[in-house]
Amino acid sequence: MKILCVSDYIDPLVYSASIKERFQDVDLVLSAGDLPLEYLEFIVSCLNKPLLFVFGNHNLQEFHRYKKSALPWPEDINQGSGSVHIGSQVRIEEGLIVAGLGGSVMYNRGQNQYTEFGMFLEMVKLIPALIINRIFRKRFLDILLTHAAPRDIHDKKDPCHRGFRVFRAFMRIFKPAYLIHGHIHLYDLADLRTTRYHDTWVVNAYSHYIINIEELP
Repeated sequence: MKILCVSDYIDPLVYSASIKERFQDVDLVLSAGDLPLEYLEFIVSCLNKPLLFVFGNHNLQEFHRYKKSALPWPEDINQGSGSVHIGSQVRIEEGLIVAGLGGSVMYNRGQNQYTEFGMFLEMVKLIPALIINRIFRKRFLDILLTHAAPRDIHDKKDPCHRGFRVFRAFMRIFKPAYLIHGHIHLYDLADLRTTRYHDTWVVNAYSHYIINIEELP
């Protein structure tokens, strides 16, 4: 299975008339945040493949519509522009168990920013579904889709781009095959994108990146 991962940057290789030819063999699209919903809609409409996404700390014009506190909204509000929001949720798509944790570390009290404890509380929301998966599918999950990176793995030292320590604990306990994140811009696309942490490959999805789920990156 091939997964197209995108985040943070509208990539001209994706946002082009040749998207179908270039990515025709993709089975699933994952967006790690900071992309306009119109861009996600373009990808879905061209590829006609499922797309799961989380919000980052930018491009949050529609973020309020996806928060549970914004009820009453239709039950399918998480389905937007042909894509599905999975922030603080678990979803099974194309046979893969994918959980989502959007947002960044708190740095200016803006929308979708969390302290370590705040992100821990978001993680707690996932646990009932993860336990059910472990009982009936013999694993907690396959992919954790985040916006921020784990602390000291691909993150930066400035307050905005620090990663979450709790993500490291999550990987040790629940052992996803992949943690796919955004938020960390790569100005040289030859820079490090993948890092092994215990049983998990941590992948920076900046711009776009292809994962073959049957092979290690």
